[in-house]
Amino acid sequence: MSALCKGSILLFLWSLAGCKGDAAPAGEAQASAAGGPRVAFLLSTLQEERYKKDQRYFEDAAHRDGLASFTLSADNDNARQLSQVEDALSRQAKVLVIQPTDSAAAGSYVAKAHAQGAKVVAYDRSIPGADFYVAHDSYRVGVLQAEAAIQATGGKGNFVLLDGQSGHSVASEIARGYHETLKPYVDRGAIRIVVEKNHDAWSPEQALATVEDALSKTKGDVQAILANNSGMARGAVQAIQAAGLGDRGIFIAGADADAANVNYVCERKQSVEVLKDIKPLAERAAAVAAALVQGKPVESTTTTATGGPMVAVPVVLITADNVKTVAVDSGFHAAAALPACMH
Repeated sequence: MSALCKGSILLFLWSLAGCKGDAAPAGEAQASAAGGPRVAFLLSTLQEERYKKDQRYFEDAAHRDGLASFTLSADNDNARQLSQVEDALSRQAKVLVIQPTDSAAAGSYVAKAHAQGAKVVAYDRSIPGADFYVAHDSYRVGVLQAEAAIQATGGKGNFVLLDGQSGHSVASEIARGYHETLKPYVDRGAIRIVVEKNHDAWSPEQALATVEDALSKTKGDVQAILANNSGMARGAVQAIQAAGLGDRGIFIAGADADAANVNYVCERKQSVEVLKDIKPLAERAAAVAAALVQGKPVESTTTTATGGPMVAVPVVLITADNVKTVAVDSGFHAAAALPACMH
């Protein structure tokens, strides 16, 4: 087959990819713009509520910046993500914006990209050696949750910490926020961390089982549960409700502000959520990608632990008292998605 014929087929297949809907099936490419430099947006998963927003906001911003972006989802599979990195490079992507399935393992992606003259932007989770890192302030998520828990419990009692998948920089940073904030209370014996565990794929089902085990271990004597994300917080709520302890006032915190969890906050089944606004995160990542493609300087707001440039996007605590202002008026959720909060 001639090179010209092969090229025509590839262009035809590429045009088909661009005609699909907003939510590309896991592992498939979604083009957001024809022509222009190609940029790959490689997500760990599209299975959680928030990541459809990441995809939409990134692709819209990339299109406005004149980029031809496409999205791939690895379903939290390291081997699949490595294959997708190689696929993106074969498509001659100039920048790979990657939310790694495993931060440490993703260091090899950078070497592959650099060998082909492409840049890497770590998205939401750090990657060793990446050219830039764009993420929410995950450490601050842990601090906000722990501070709220201290206030709610009077700084005493048995605490359960539900950490995300081992090896994820976000889980590590949130946990660091927990430990540094709780340390004075733990050191003097006022707060006792009775269970702390990582959960594969940030699994709500595993988190539910962890909380059930903690309740069994303490005979129900738990005062606070801090979860790295909304899904695990839902697992905690389910465990507490199933144990008939919903009226005990057990403090439960989550992060990502999924609609179900914000409704839980308004129903007093959950205490707080941390809103990690997706739009500024995705749009900033697209802007960084565009600047790297164009050879323009990129301003960082801080640096990573290894000294690399980073933009840290602020996070906000959601309570039953500020839901309308923080979650609805900001446009993060439609009022219709939060019926429990609209009384």
